[in-house]
Amino acid sequence: MYYIVYGLLYLVSLLPFFILYAISDLAFVILYYIIGYRRKIVMTNLTIAFPEKTLNEREVIMRRFYRNLCDTFIETIKLISISQKELTKRAFVSNRVFHELEEKGLTMQVYSGHQMNWEYANLALPKGLSIPWITIYMHINNATTNRLFKKIRSRFNVVLISAGDFSKSIRSYYGRQYALGLVADQNPGIPKNAYWLYFFGKAAPFPSGHEKSAIRNKTAVVFVNMVKLKRGYYRFDPELITENASGMQDGHLTLLYRDFLETIISKQPETYLWSHRRWKVPYSPEVARRWIDVKEAPVS
Repeated sequence: MYYIVYGLLYLVSLLPFFILYAISDLAFVILYYIIGYRRKIVMTNLTIAFPEKTLNEREVIMRRFYRNLCDTFIETIKLISISQKELTKRAFVSNRVFHELEEKGLTMQVYSGHQMNWEYANLALPKGLSIPWITIYMHINNATTNRLFKKIRSRFNVVLISAGDFSKSIRSYYGRQYALGLVADQNPGIPKNAYWLYFFGKAAPFPSGHEKSAIRNKTAVVFVNMVKLKRGYYRFDPELITENASGMQDGHLTLLYRDFLETIISKQPETYLWSHRRWKVPYSPEVARRWIDVKEAPVS
């Protein structure tokens, strides 16, 4: 089944962008107006994040989000066959920060969020680096889909490690210099072990393992802002946070990351993955000891 699906999508990926975007426009109409895919979840998330906006303003953001979501899906299919030269034309990256850290012999953790198009970022950010670029991915239950995304995300020498196998697989890179790409706004697998803090004014869990690893391994930390310039064109701006995270207090890096996410999402809210249930797990007294925000925890 995989080879059939891959073969068909490979042929689709060879189509020029103007045809692919016509397909995306049709998909938007079906997804938004006919199926109504997760519209209630999206609007609930937008209401939490932007209570100051009117209903009409949130509906505008929602429609733009679905257009971007369809474009991201089509652009991801295009990645099956796109050349690195073509990708470079559409994904602008200033790699100065990465190259300076590489020259200093430092290992990096590179944080981004689910802004579109994060799949472009995964393949564009490592360009020109001679050290391994490692990306953590979440396993997809459907075997064919999982294998397809692994194929796409591992192009241009990107190293993929499953989140479930990460603690074991990363050991082979200890003692070597590498860059670890993290889309770190996922819901953590075990919320009681996560850091808890406000995200757009509502309590949410953030994974704590990445931060602890950065502190323990004296890792350099970089945040990447993703900006959509126009349809099909993106800019990825790396920002150095620290060359050595070992001096950071527990929770501080996660707070910085939260602040960074809120700022960049607010600038282009239509490019964030609002169909993801970021506030799925409610705060409870059981996780009070994991609260790290400077503001007091919500009253249960």
